[in-house]
Formats: sequence, C-alpha cells, structure tokens
Amino acid sequence: MTAIMQDQRDHFAHCVQVLGGVTAASRRLGIDERAIRRFINGERPVSQSLLEDTAKALRLLIAEAEAAEGHIAATFGA
Repeated sequence: MTAIMQDQRDHFAHCVQVLGGVTAASRRLGIDERAIRRFINGERPVSQSLLEDTAKALRLLIAEAEAAEGHIAATFGA
C-alpha cells in the first residue's frame, strides 16, 4: 500500500468520525456500514469519487450546524 493510499484511508476514517461515526456516515453517504468499515480497514480502496461524496456530506453537515447555531443565537441572543 502506498503512502498516498494510507493517507486517503486515514483521512476518510477521520471524516467518518466528523460525520458522527460509521452509522451516521452510512446514512449521509448512502453506503452500507460494512462497506464503510471495509474502506477504513483497507479492504476496499478509497476512490476520488468517495472522497468527493464525503466532502459534499461534510458541507451539508456544516450548513446544518450553522443553521442550528443561528437559531440558538437568535433565540438566546448569543
């Protein structure tokens, strides 16, 4: 395994945690939990399209978090 492949796998694993873990990432990415574990374990290669889909899911999570924060700020004047 090349260092680049390992870096992609490690970064994907980190993104899965940011998304809330394997179950939450599975729902957000529309991928079976077992497949996500296989990507993380190196049983399946992490493709560019998987990383692009992950980036899109992270952007959606950011938007949801900003909306939630905005509601709290509006409600409590924070």
